[in-house]
Amino acid sequence: MNVSAVLGRRRLNRATLERQLLLRRSAMAPEQALAHLVGLQAQTPHTWYTGLWTRLADYAPEPTSELLGSGAIVRMPVMRSTIHLLTADDAVRLRPLTAPVHERMYRSAFGRRVSGLDPAEVEKAGRAALQEGPLTFGELGSRLAEHGRSAGWGERDPQALAQWVRTLVPLAQVPPRGQWGRSGPAAHSPVETWLGRPLPEPAGLEHLVLRYLAAFGPASVLDAQKWCGLTRLNEVVDGLRPRLRVFRSEEGRELFDLPDAPRPDADTPAPVRFLYEFDNLRWSFADLDRLVTVDLRAHGFTARNGTDPGLILLDGFAAGGWRITVRRRAAVLDVRPFRHLSGDEEAAVRAEAEALLAFYAPAAAERTVEVGPPTG
Repeated sequence: MNVSAVLGRRRLNRATLERQLLLRRSAMAPEQALAHLVGLQAQTPHTWYTGLWTRLADYAPEPTSELLGSGAIVRMPVMRSTIHLLTADDAVRLRPLTAPVHERMYRSAFGRRVSGLDPAEVEKAGRAALQEGPLTFGELGSRLAEHGRSAGWGERDPQALAQWVRTLVPLAQVPPRGQWGRSGPAAHSPVETWLGRPLPEPAGLEHLVLRYLAAFGPASVLDAQKWCGLTRLNEVVDGLRPRLRVFRSEEGRELFDLPDAPRPDADTPAPVRFLYEFDNLRWSFADLDRLVTVDLRAHGFTARNGTDPGLILLDGFAAGGWRITVRRRAAVLDVRPFRHLSGDEEAAVRAEAEALLAFYAPAAAERTVEVGPPTG
């Protein structure tokens, strides 16, 4: 084991930004970038496109949309039982590893409503219903409840039944939902049915941890557990120690990394970057001090899904929030800085905001960037 000196916060920040393709826009193709990043959080149909635009040079959304339509990339619950966008290969290999997370979260929310039912029977009935084609959870729940009345299950909550199938069966949310410029119901199909191929052997937990470190490192065991939702990864990381570089944070946390992974100098320039509201960087560390040095709650962030704005990174660290509002043919990007911005800082933020707004709302006749007063 090679124990190094303390890794300062700015050096840790720059390493993370480098892995996340945020120090400079990458020339990677979208599918290659998704493999490198181990996916993007994607429970909203379209905002994750911003995550790729932020990271990739000359990014256009249409080719990614075509990949989603063809099944080359997939939107499905994986890490933290939350919908992610991954390559098809990663989706089918990594989803089984996170099965305990799905089960734990399901039992917490719905366990009492399905007491006494055999999960194998529920899975069999769910798969039979889905053989006819993709279904929304409302449709699936109704069919399962109807089946259950004749199968002796009694009156059961359709939502609990549908979500149990989601837990037991790897389900992909199928297009056109999620495709650029298109909409559709949130319909689901077993991923092997959607892809037209059987599920392979799952990857090992060692593989999962190494992939995480490549995309998010250096990081602690708790960070890795926060990202995937699994617990008890200490043994996995201990087994990998001979293959890893070990650091300590300024606060004394043990941080692990791949030996040859890039760790740029602390003074490496970091351009303005806009992270969408569910960007993985926000949700993949137990401690966000490598990116956030303020109390986000004091600036209107609640850490509740669907309510927080996106984050603006300035010199690598969170410096404000942002939202886009589109009404008819007018699009407004509202910037709320956490502190007073210098003239040069505001100009850089405005330039990136204008480029993002042009990407996000290309059909808007009017596009406006508004920089408000500091929050908090």
